[in-house]
Amino acid sequence: MSIRIVQLGVTPRLPDEGVRLGTVRRPPRGIRKEDYARLGYYDSWLPLLAPSAELMAQGKAAEDDRQWAAFARAYRKEMSESAPSQVLDALAAMSHGANLSVGCYCDNPARCHRTLLAQLLEERGAVLDGKGDGSDAGPR
Repeated sequence: MSIRIVQLGVTPRLPDEGVRLGTVRRPPRGIRKEDYARLGYYDSWLPLLAPSAELMAQGKAAEDDRQWAAFARAYRKEMSESAPSQVLDALAAMSHGANLSVGCYCDNPARCHRTLLAQLLEERGAVLDGKGDGSDAGPR
């Protein structure tokens, strides 16, 4: 059992992947709600684990490692708030008994909150499967 980190709408589903959670601020554009799961976006939307709109803008504007590090610190701070922290704890615990995946739309996992999300889940004891888009593999 584990959590897979994916790029929504791009990373192919595995037969035993389990529920796919969209940790994005907004639903996919131009896609009907009833097609989200069929097209590989998500089964359930979990915007609570997405960066705030202001923080997302900061992350997209990051041009160097220093700016990205500032985004990462601010995202970790947002995720340390009570509600997101509780959801992260629940997902980490669930990874020991069920398969699930989490993801967002970004093309570059090195500059995407899903990589930070994978780290936060791992720090809480989650089992990560390593079959995702590469954002959950390797040393941190």
